[in-house]
Formats: sequence, C-alpha cells, structure tokens
Amino acid sequence: MFFFYVLFSIGMTLSGLAILMGGGFIFYAITVVIGFRAELKACFDRDPAARSTLEVVLNYSGLQAIVAYRLAHFLQQLRVPLLPRLFMSGVRWLTGIEIHPSAKIGRGLFIDHGMGVVIGETAQIGNDVTLFQGVTLGGTGKEKGKRHPNIGNRVVIGAGAKVLGNITIGDDSMIGANAVVVRDVPAHSTVVGVPGYITKIRGESVPATTLDHTHLPDPLAERIRRLQGEIEAMERHLRTQRLSSRPSTHHPSGEGGRVQREAPRSDEHPGKNPHP
Repeated sequence: MFFFYVLFSIGMTLSGLAILMGGGFIFYAITVVIGFRAELKACFDRDPAARSTLEVVLNYSGLQAIVAYRLAHFLQQLRVPLLPRLFMSGVRWLTGIEIHPSAKIGRGLFIDHGMGVVIGETAQIGNDVTLFQGVTLGGTGKEKGKRHPNIGNRVVIGAGAKVLGNITIGDDSMIGANAVVVRDVPAHSTVVGVPGYITKIRGESVPATTLDHTHLPDPLAERIRRLQGEIEAMERHLRTQRLSSRPSTHHPSGEGGRVQREAPRSDEHPGKNPHP
C-alpha cells in the first residue's frame, strides 16, 4: 500500500510539472508571437532555414535570449537587486549567449546561431541589427561608466568579430568576420581585418538583408598589390635605363660590309723603323 502511494505521489508530481511546463510554453509562445513580432519577422527575413513559427520559437536560441533579456531589463529598470543578473546567467547556460540586463537593445535584433555572443553592460544596439556567432560587444580597460560600443541601425556584424570600447558603428555598416574594431566607423562602411580597416562603399548603404560578411574587400591586400605593381614598374624602368646606357662594342663597317682595320701606328712597334 505504501509503495502504491509513493508511485501515485510521484505520478501526480510529474503530471503537475508537465501541466505547468505546458502552460508555461503556451504563455511563452503567445508572448513571442504578440510581443516580439519584429524579432520573429527578423528570423524569417534573415535566416533561410526558418520554416515555421513553432520551429523558430522552440529552437532559436537567439530569440529565446532576447525574450529573456527583455524581462531581465525590465526588472533592472525597476532596480530589482541580483535577480536580473542571476536570471541572465541561467539564460547564458541554456543558450550560450551572454547579455547584460543593463544593455540597451532596439527592435528587430537577430542573433544567428548565437553561441559565444557577448553584449556588455553599457552597449547600445539600434534597430534591425544582425549578430552572428562569436560576436563580442565588449569594453576595454577597467574604467567605469560608458565603456561599450554603440551599434547603429541595420548593422551586420560577422562571425567572431570583436567591437571594443566606447566607439560608434554607423548605420548600414558591415563588420567582416573576425574583424577587431577599436575606432569609430562612419555610416555605410565596411570594416575588415585586424585591426579593422574601413572601406567606403561609394557612399551607398549596405542593405540589412546583405548577410555575406566573408566576401568583403581587403584594403591591406589591395595596398600590397599596388605597391608590388609599383616596384615591378620601377624595376622595368631601371632595366631599360641600364640597357640604353651600356657602351657599344662594334666599329662602323666600311664598304661592302667589311670592317676596316686601322693601320698600325709606329709607336705600337718600337723595335721597327717606320721609314726603311
């Protein structure tokens, strides 16, 4: 009888947890569909692998981290101690994405894959921004106050890129994969390399849907190619100058194409009398 009671209690407990989890999932799904339309739309617009709303809600860790961040940020604004940080620490363990609850994030943020993404305390992110895996929006040094970057609207930051310090990334810019950016970037720019080099895209904006963050111009390689071309041109010029300044070893020919020989001078044969 006691054994039956124990089994019944365990069964009822598991059933209650399942009901709570089911109710929690339904509440979470409704919250995402109604309150996070911009983020949900961003998943479908920028990820060709997204097929259904249920799939995105259940599997996209970036979306889950953003939903959790909104709640933690709300609690942080209410000056609730400890709980926001503790909550986001749990989210980091579950999703691999670390977002400080004090960060300011606009609408339509899309975090693709998300593993290893870090968004610091004083970071500010505009609307319709795309972050790939391994992106760090970090600070430099130990100074307090504003020490994390400001990301403009419609910015794309490639996988593994690091944006460090209190700098500003202008609207419609693109940061290449694994770039390290430590200086301000004007709007409509592309940044590649370590440290990041800025390449202006003819003053035209980079659309937010352009997610190719690997096939980008490399200004350092272009400068090296130009320098190599200049060196080769100088070498050709010097070679031509040396050939033109080399003295001629041929004598002018006489009639009939034969070479005229000069008569020997008297001083060339000191033992002979030139006048017999």
